[in-house]
Amino acid sequence: MPADVPPQPSARLVSIDAYRGLVMFLMMAEVLALGRVAAALPDSAFWAFLAHHQSHVPWVGCTLHDLIQPSFTFLVGVALPFSLAARRARGQSPARMRLHAAWRALVLVALGIFLRSVGARQTNFTFEDTLTQIGLGYFALFLLGERSPKVWWAALVLILIGYWALFAFYPLPGPDFDWQRAGTSPDWSGNLAGFAAHWNKNTNPAWAFDTWFLNLFPRQRPFTHNGGGYATLSFIPTLGTMILGLMAGSWLRAGLPERKLLGRLVLAGLAGLALGWLLNATGVCPNVKRIWTPTWVLFSGGWCFLLLAAFHYLTEVRGWRAWALPLVVLGANSIAAYFIAHVPAGFIESSLRTHVGEGLFLLLGAPYKPLLFGGATLLIEWGILFWMYRRKIFLKI
Repeated sequence: MPADVPPQPSARLVSIDAYRGLVMFLMMAEVLALGRVAAALPDSAFWAFLAHHQSHVPWVGCTLHDLIQPSFTFLVGVALPFSLAARRARGQSPARMRLHAAWRALVLVALGIFLRSVGARQTNFTFEDTLTQIGLGYFALFLLGERSPKVWWAALVLILIGYWALFAFYPLPGPDFDWQRAGTSPDWSGNLAGFAAHWNKNTNPAWAFDTWFLNLFPRQRPFTHNGGGYATLSFIPTLGTMILGLMAGSWLRAGLPERKLLGRLVLAGLAGLALGWLLNATGVCPNVKRIWTPTWVLFSGGWCFLLLAAFHYLTEVRGWRAWALPLVVLGANSIAAYFIAHVPAGFIESSLRTHVGEGLFLLLGAPYKPLLFGGATLLIEWGILFWMYRRKIFLKI
């Protein structure tokens, strides 16, 4: 497509499915167990690098793996303008669309809880999962989608400043603070000093909220802390990430000339990265994905804008789409991919051990055994999704 020809607003964009497919691939590729390969090959900088980017940073910072959740969240916002337009074209009333949005939010929360409870002795009521976080903020996103971009900007600024203030004015741990109950310690290597200490692990208002909120649900034992520092209230700044996606989606639907569209996406991406870096470097607000700080909204959002721009350029502007098919297969059926990745991976590996044996997976040597097992599992999972794609079987909420 020539660079000065506007896209067709009603057409399904390959770029969105391909980007979402990359996100699903990175999530599903956890079965490759790159960390185990790196541990078996401690002198290899190559495998250490790959393992680093298939794991989350302990607290401040970002790896490729850390961009999975914000990308998935961002793309929910990107898709909303297209969904609203399609429903309006079918003649659905605003009341019916809002009812569907509320239902979708509820199902996302319930599905997230279900997947976190697989194999547990009782329902694991936890709300920091990707799906539950999106579900908690989705209805608000839908209501914003019906309003003007000025309202989106106002909501984004309010979320970022308000959530920053909530942490900034929460008191730091005093001399009687029970560090053991919070699952951390005053000398933990990830702790921040000075003003940034307001965003330390399990000593913040989001942690305090969960020590009340999560104990309202039946549990095997009282909730005292989340081992990773994740928190329910992160759904508030997560909504900020979805608003950024909403803005990007509105630009995609607007029929802008390609140069102007790509310029906006790239400029927004660079601005997000610069602001995120500045806020973290100056100590105003650290860049922490686990509690989704306002800085993380901006920094990760910057990467999301740039990745969307890259996929849009390659697939929509240049028209290079054949290479993206393996990703589109995953991205067009993201709920199914999410489900497959969280439920049957262990079953698939167990079946491979039973029916194929382990000899085949030792061809490259013992260090690569988990990689080959994971690769075979990933290929089977992709094959299931490809079969669904060819038969137009898509799981939707």
